[in-house]
Amino acid sequence: MSGPAARQASHEPTGAPPEVLYSPGSLFSWAELQAMAADGVLTRLSQRGYLPPGAASTPQLRARAAACTIPPPIRQRVVAGRMTAAWIYGCAPEPDRIALLVDACRRVSSLRATRGCSFHEVRLGPFDVVSLGGLMVSSPLRTAVDIALHVDSERALPALGALLAAPELDVPLRLLVRAVQASPRLPFKKEALAKLAALPSGQGRNNAGRG
Repeated sequence: MSGPAARQASHEPTGAPPEVLYSPGSLFSWAELQAMAADGVLTRLSQRGYLPPGAASTPQLRARAAACTIPPPIRQRVVAGRMTAAWIYGCAPEPDRIALLVDACRRVSSLRATRGCSFHEVRLGPFDVVSLGGLMVSSPLRTAVDIALHVDSERALPALGALLAAPELDVPLRLLVRAVQASPRLPFKKEALAKLAALPSGQGRNNAGRG
């Protein structure tokens, strides 16, 4: 991916021991992993990812688990976004389908047959993509903007609240409001700002009404 991918940031920890994730493959089949989880030998992380008992779930592991559901030939051509990215950041439940962003400069038609994934053709800026667990993921701010604009309130509000409340993600509400206001998608801006205004803290109401 030209542009964003060439300048993507990395959120990978340095000097940390490798984290173990089991997924269907040459070592274990899906049925074997499910059986081991039922026996308490493994703990289920995601639809196709399992951890050793007691292992902590991390954004890197969730990103690796998401990558397991994406066919290798397209894995470097897509960016996990929206509610999938929110799940990777630990701010939402795992969605039923992997939401994948495809830069507008790439053709999305050849990817649509991929099962279990939804594709969204978008424009990605140089700071919209980070690298996690070997997968390209929309940045926390871009994730919050996309959720405000494109996800229904019932799912969006808890995810937005969690994204804003996580200090390590560094998504200030005022910046999020400005980013939504700067979006060219006029039909969705009023609804997005209304979602921010409905956040339980009340801060969204004070900021979203400006501008």
